[in-house]
Amino acid sequence: MTPHPLPSFVRVLGIESSCDETSAAVVENGRAILSNVVASQVDLHAKYGGVFPEVASRQHILAIYPIIEEALQQAHLSLNEVDGIAVTRGPGLPGSLVVGVNAAKGLALASEKALIGVNHLEGHLYSAWLYKTEAGPTPEPQFPVLALIVSGGHTELVLISEHLKYQRLGATLDDAAGEAFDKVARLLNLPYPGGPSVQKAAEGGSPFAYNFPRAWLEGTWNFSFSGLKTAVLRQVRALEDPVNSLPVSDLAASFQAAVIDALAMKTIKAAQQYQAKAILVAGGVSANKPLRQSIQIRAEALKVPCHIPPISFCTDNAAMIAAAGYYRLLAGQRDSLDMDVLPNWPLSEV
Repeated sequence: MTPHPLPSFVRVLGIESSCDETSAAVVENGRAILSNVVASQVDLHAKYGGVFPEVASRQHILAIYPIIEEALQQAHLSLNEVDGIAVTRGPGLPGSLVVGVNAAKGLALASEKALIGVNHLEGHLYSAWLYKTEAGPTPEPQFPVLALIVSGGHTELVLISEHLKYQRLGATLDDAAGEAFDKVARLLNLPYPGGPSVQKAAEGGSPFAYNFPRAWLEGTWNFSFSGLKTAVLRQVRALEDPVNSLPVSDLAASFQAAVIDALAMKTIKAAQQYQAKAILVAGGVSANKPLRQSIQIRAEALKVPCHIPPISFCTDNAAMIAAAGYYRLLAGQRDSLDMDVLPNWPLSEV
């Protein structure tokens, strides 16, 4: 059956529930944000030092429909006035994902709207295409785009040749960068989440105080942060003293510098090798100010535009899912979201 042609203004309702944010958004033509509502659970999980999966899924159940209703109200639209429903179908916490997917299924069935499954990582990439309607359009990344996805669960370099066409160049072999931030924060007795805590602590320290290792993994575009994490652990143990407190600021600054060096250097080198016309940085760790500055400075020297979303769109949100869903809807891709098989990163689509 041939799908009906899409209208000039395509509005997609996005739903995101992959981890500990319940979010719904309406995005027009894959770029203009009509609404984006996020309910964070960070305070609930702080006492556990990380996300407690069962608590997360229960909170999603409580929040999902009020959040969707609020997103539609802010966009001044009814469910019947959107053209499709996009939802994160993976990767993520299974219990959290199923809440969003089931909500999307029910809404799509009731409204007879197209249902689009979106890979969470793909959503992060499309956060660079978003803009707030009151601010006006921003320049779109020009292909080919060299993208760094850096978050609590993922650290990947991806070459985007055109919309929905990806080639994964490399990824972390062990800890993701965000995971390393969380673990080092615990070592330094800093609060969860680790990324903002380490960044704040590092502001008063020297990035040259400790020469922590950088795993360059020559000949590949892969990353590794487990050795760095172990080096910080050993340094902390060596410095432990019942009388003198740990030099937390220096440790945090030196650790952060090691992570940023590895991320920024590999991203820039890959952009050079693949003659990228744009560099894109996305994911929760892209909110880190020194990382943003480091890559932007290097990109300027390379004379390649660097696209990093505003901090509010670096962390998980439904606007990015709606944006990615728009391009899949445009390509005629819609599915039933059978949860028996979650999609892998679409490396075949190169």
